[in-house]
Amino acid sequence: MTEPKNLKKAERVEFILNRLQELYPEPPIPLDHKDPYTLLVAVLLSAQCTDERVNQVTPHLWKLADNPHDMAKVPVEDIQAIIRPCGLSPQKARAISKLSQILIDDYQGEVPDDINELEKLPGVGHKTASVVMSQAFGQPAFPVDTHIHRLAQRWGLTNGKNVTQTEKDLKRLFPKSAWNALHLQIIYYGREHCSARRCDGTVCDICRTCYPARKRPKQVRKA
Repeated sequence: MTEPKNLKKAERVEFILNRLQELYPEPPIPLDHKDPYTLLVAVLLSAQCTDERVNQVTPHLWKLADNPHDMAKVPVEDIQAIIRPCGLSPQKARAISKLSQILIDDYQGEVPDDINELEKLPGVGHKTASVVMSQAFGQPAFPVDTHIHRLAQRWGLTNGKNVTQTEKDLKRLFPKSAWNALHLQIIYYGREHCSARRCDGTVCDICRTCYPARKRPKQVRKA
């Protein structure tokens, strides 16, 4: 009996693109928002917190203030009281207050559609800025979260040294036109089929198809 052979990288890339498109042809944005500002705040709150929890908290925050002009007038303590369930509330509350004032002072109250300008805002790192560029402005970006970092390693698309390298590797492998949908598709697949507990690199459909000869769990580096 012939031993199954693992797919080559180009074959893995093509299969992953096609399979994820079949599963998630129009992946929804997981964080509820109505404009770039509310998305920016929601993504900031999602650091070390689940999207589900953020979506439970933000409606209460928007009742208090849903734009930079109103948010800048709210005492930091009041912001913190509402966002406490999201964790890291002191730092996040200060960041929300400060970035709101900066948007008023420097950007006419608008969220800039420039990743370098976004990364200058308090509490906004590269991943948060990339999410906003992708989901608010439709600009090609490939934000890498823990799901994407894990799956990219399981699928042999990166060595997983760090999220920065993982992002570079994925951008090099996949067409720019696919980035915005693909990063969401991988997140959903990671949650539903290839989670840290449910799959070890030998269980889910994509892992088994890409690596049919893999016998042992795939060790991955954490983000």
